[in-house]
Formats: sequence, C-alpha cells, structure tokens
Amino acid sequence: MATNNKPSKETKNEWHHDPKNWKWRIFYYNPKDKRLFPPKRIKQLGWTINFANPNSILFILTIIATIYLLTKYTR
Repeated sequence: MATNNKPSKETKNEWHHDPKNWKWRIFYYNPKDKRLFPPKRIKQLGWTINFANPNSILFILTIIATIYLLTKYTR
C-alpha cells in the first residue's frame, strides 16, 4: 500500500504562519517544504522562493547569469 507523503493544506498553512520559517521576516526557509515557490507572507503579493530547497540556488544563479549576459551583450 502506497503512503501519501504530500503534506496537507493545513500543514502547509502551519509552515507558512510559523515565524521560525521566515528569516529576517522576508526569506522563507523550510527544509520540510518541498515547494520551490511558496506564497509570500501576504499571499496577495504573490510567491517567494523557499531558500531551503536545493533548486532555489540553481534558480537564482540562472537569473543572475541571464541578467549578466543580457547586460553584457545588449549594448
């Protein structure tokens, strides 16, 4: 029998409202949460990056490299 390892919506809400998961009140860092883009503290403002997710580093480096390349080669 397969087990469902996916957290419930209630669990995600608990993680979201837990101040320990927010560094300096703006950076979301929760290793238990596998989402790359969880909602911001004020959900109406969109999403943020879960910095505990290993893919977040790759995502940020890709954005920095893209900006660098665009500024270097679009003159």
